[in-house]
Amino acid sequence: MVYAVIFALLLGLDQVVKHVVKTSMELYESIPVIQNIFHITYVQNTGAAFSILQGKQLFLIGLSILVFIILLVVLIKNKKHSVILNLSLTMILAGGIGNLIDRLFYGYVIDLFDFRVFPVFNVADSAISVGVVLLAVYLIFLEGRKEADGSSKNYSA
Repeated sequence: MVYAVIFALLLGLDQVVKHVVKTSMELYESIPVIQNIFHITYVQNTGAAFSILQGKQLFLIGLSILVFIILLVVLIKNKKHSVILNLSLTMILAGGIGNLIDRLFYGYVIDLFDFRVFPVFNVADSAISVGVVLLAVYLIFLEGRKEADGSSKNYSA
């Protein structure tokens, strides 16, 4: 239940922020929040992370749906996983669905956070990135420790 709430909050925040930008800004318009450091810049990304796979919408939609199904099955079948693992998968799911919604409705993903030294990104991208880092921490440090000491601890809540 907690993970469903986190999922809904992340997905909702992502969609609300994107809607506000899409309806109140012109494409490529940039609003400085901290001049030359952080801007809100409206761009449309037809690719994946860092604008790779530009124009491959059908592939990206199919991949998103496949990943969504796999992660959802893992979450449902293994409810007693680690809090970190469940949180990471929830964040990846929320971000992936947020960007999938954009691809299905617009044919592109709305990006807006512009740090000027990094590709422009959105809330969904942030959720995916944090989720992947948490997943790596779990796999490297927690799952690895569980295997190394032969314990059956699942580090769950």
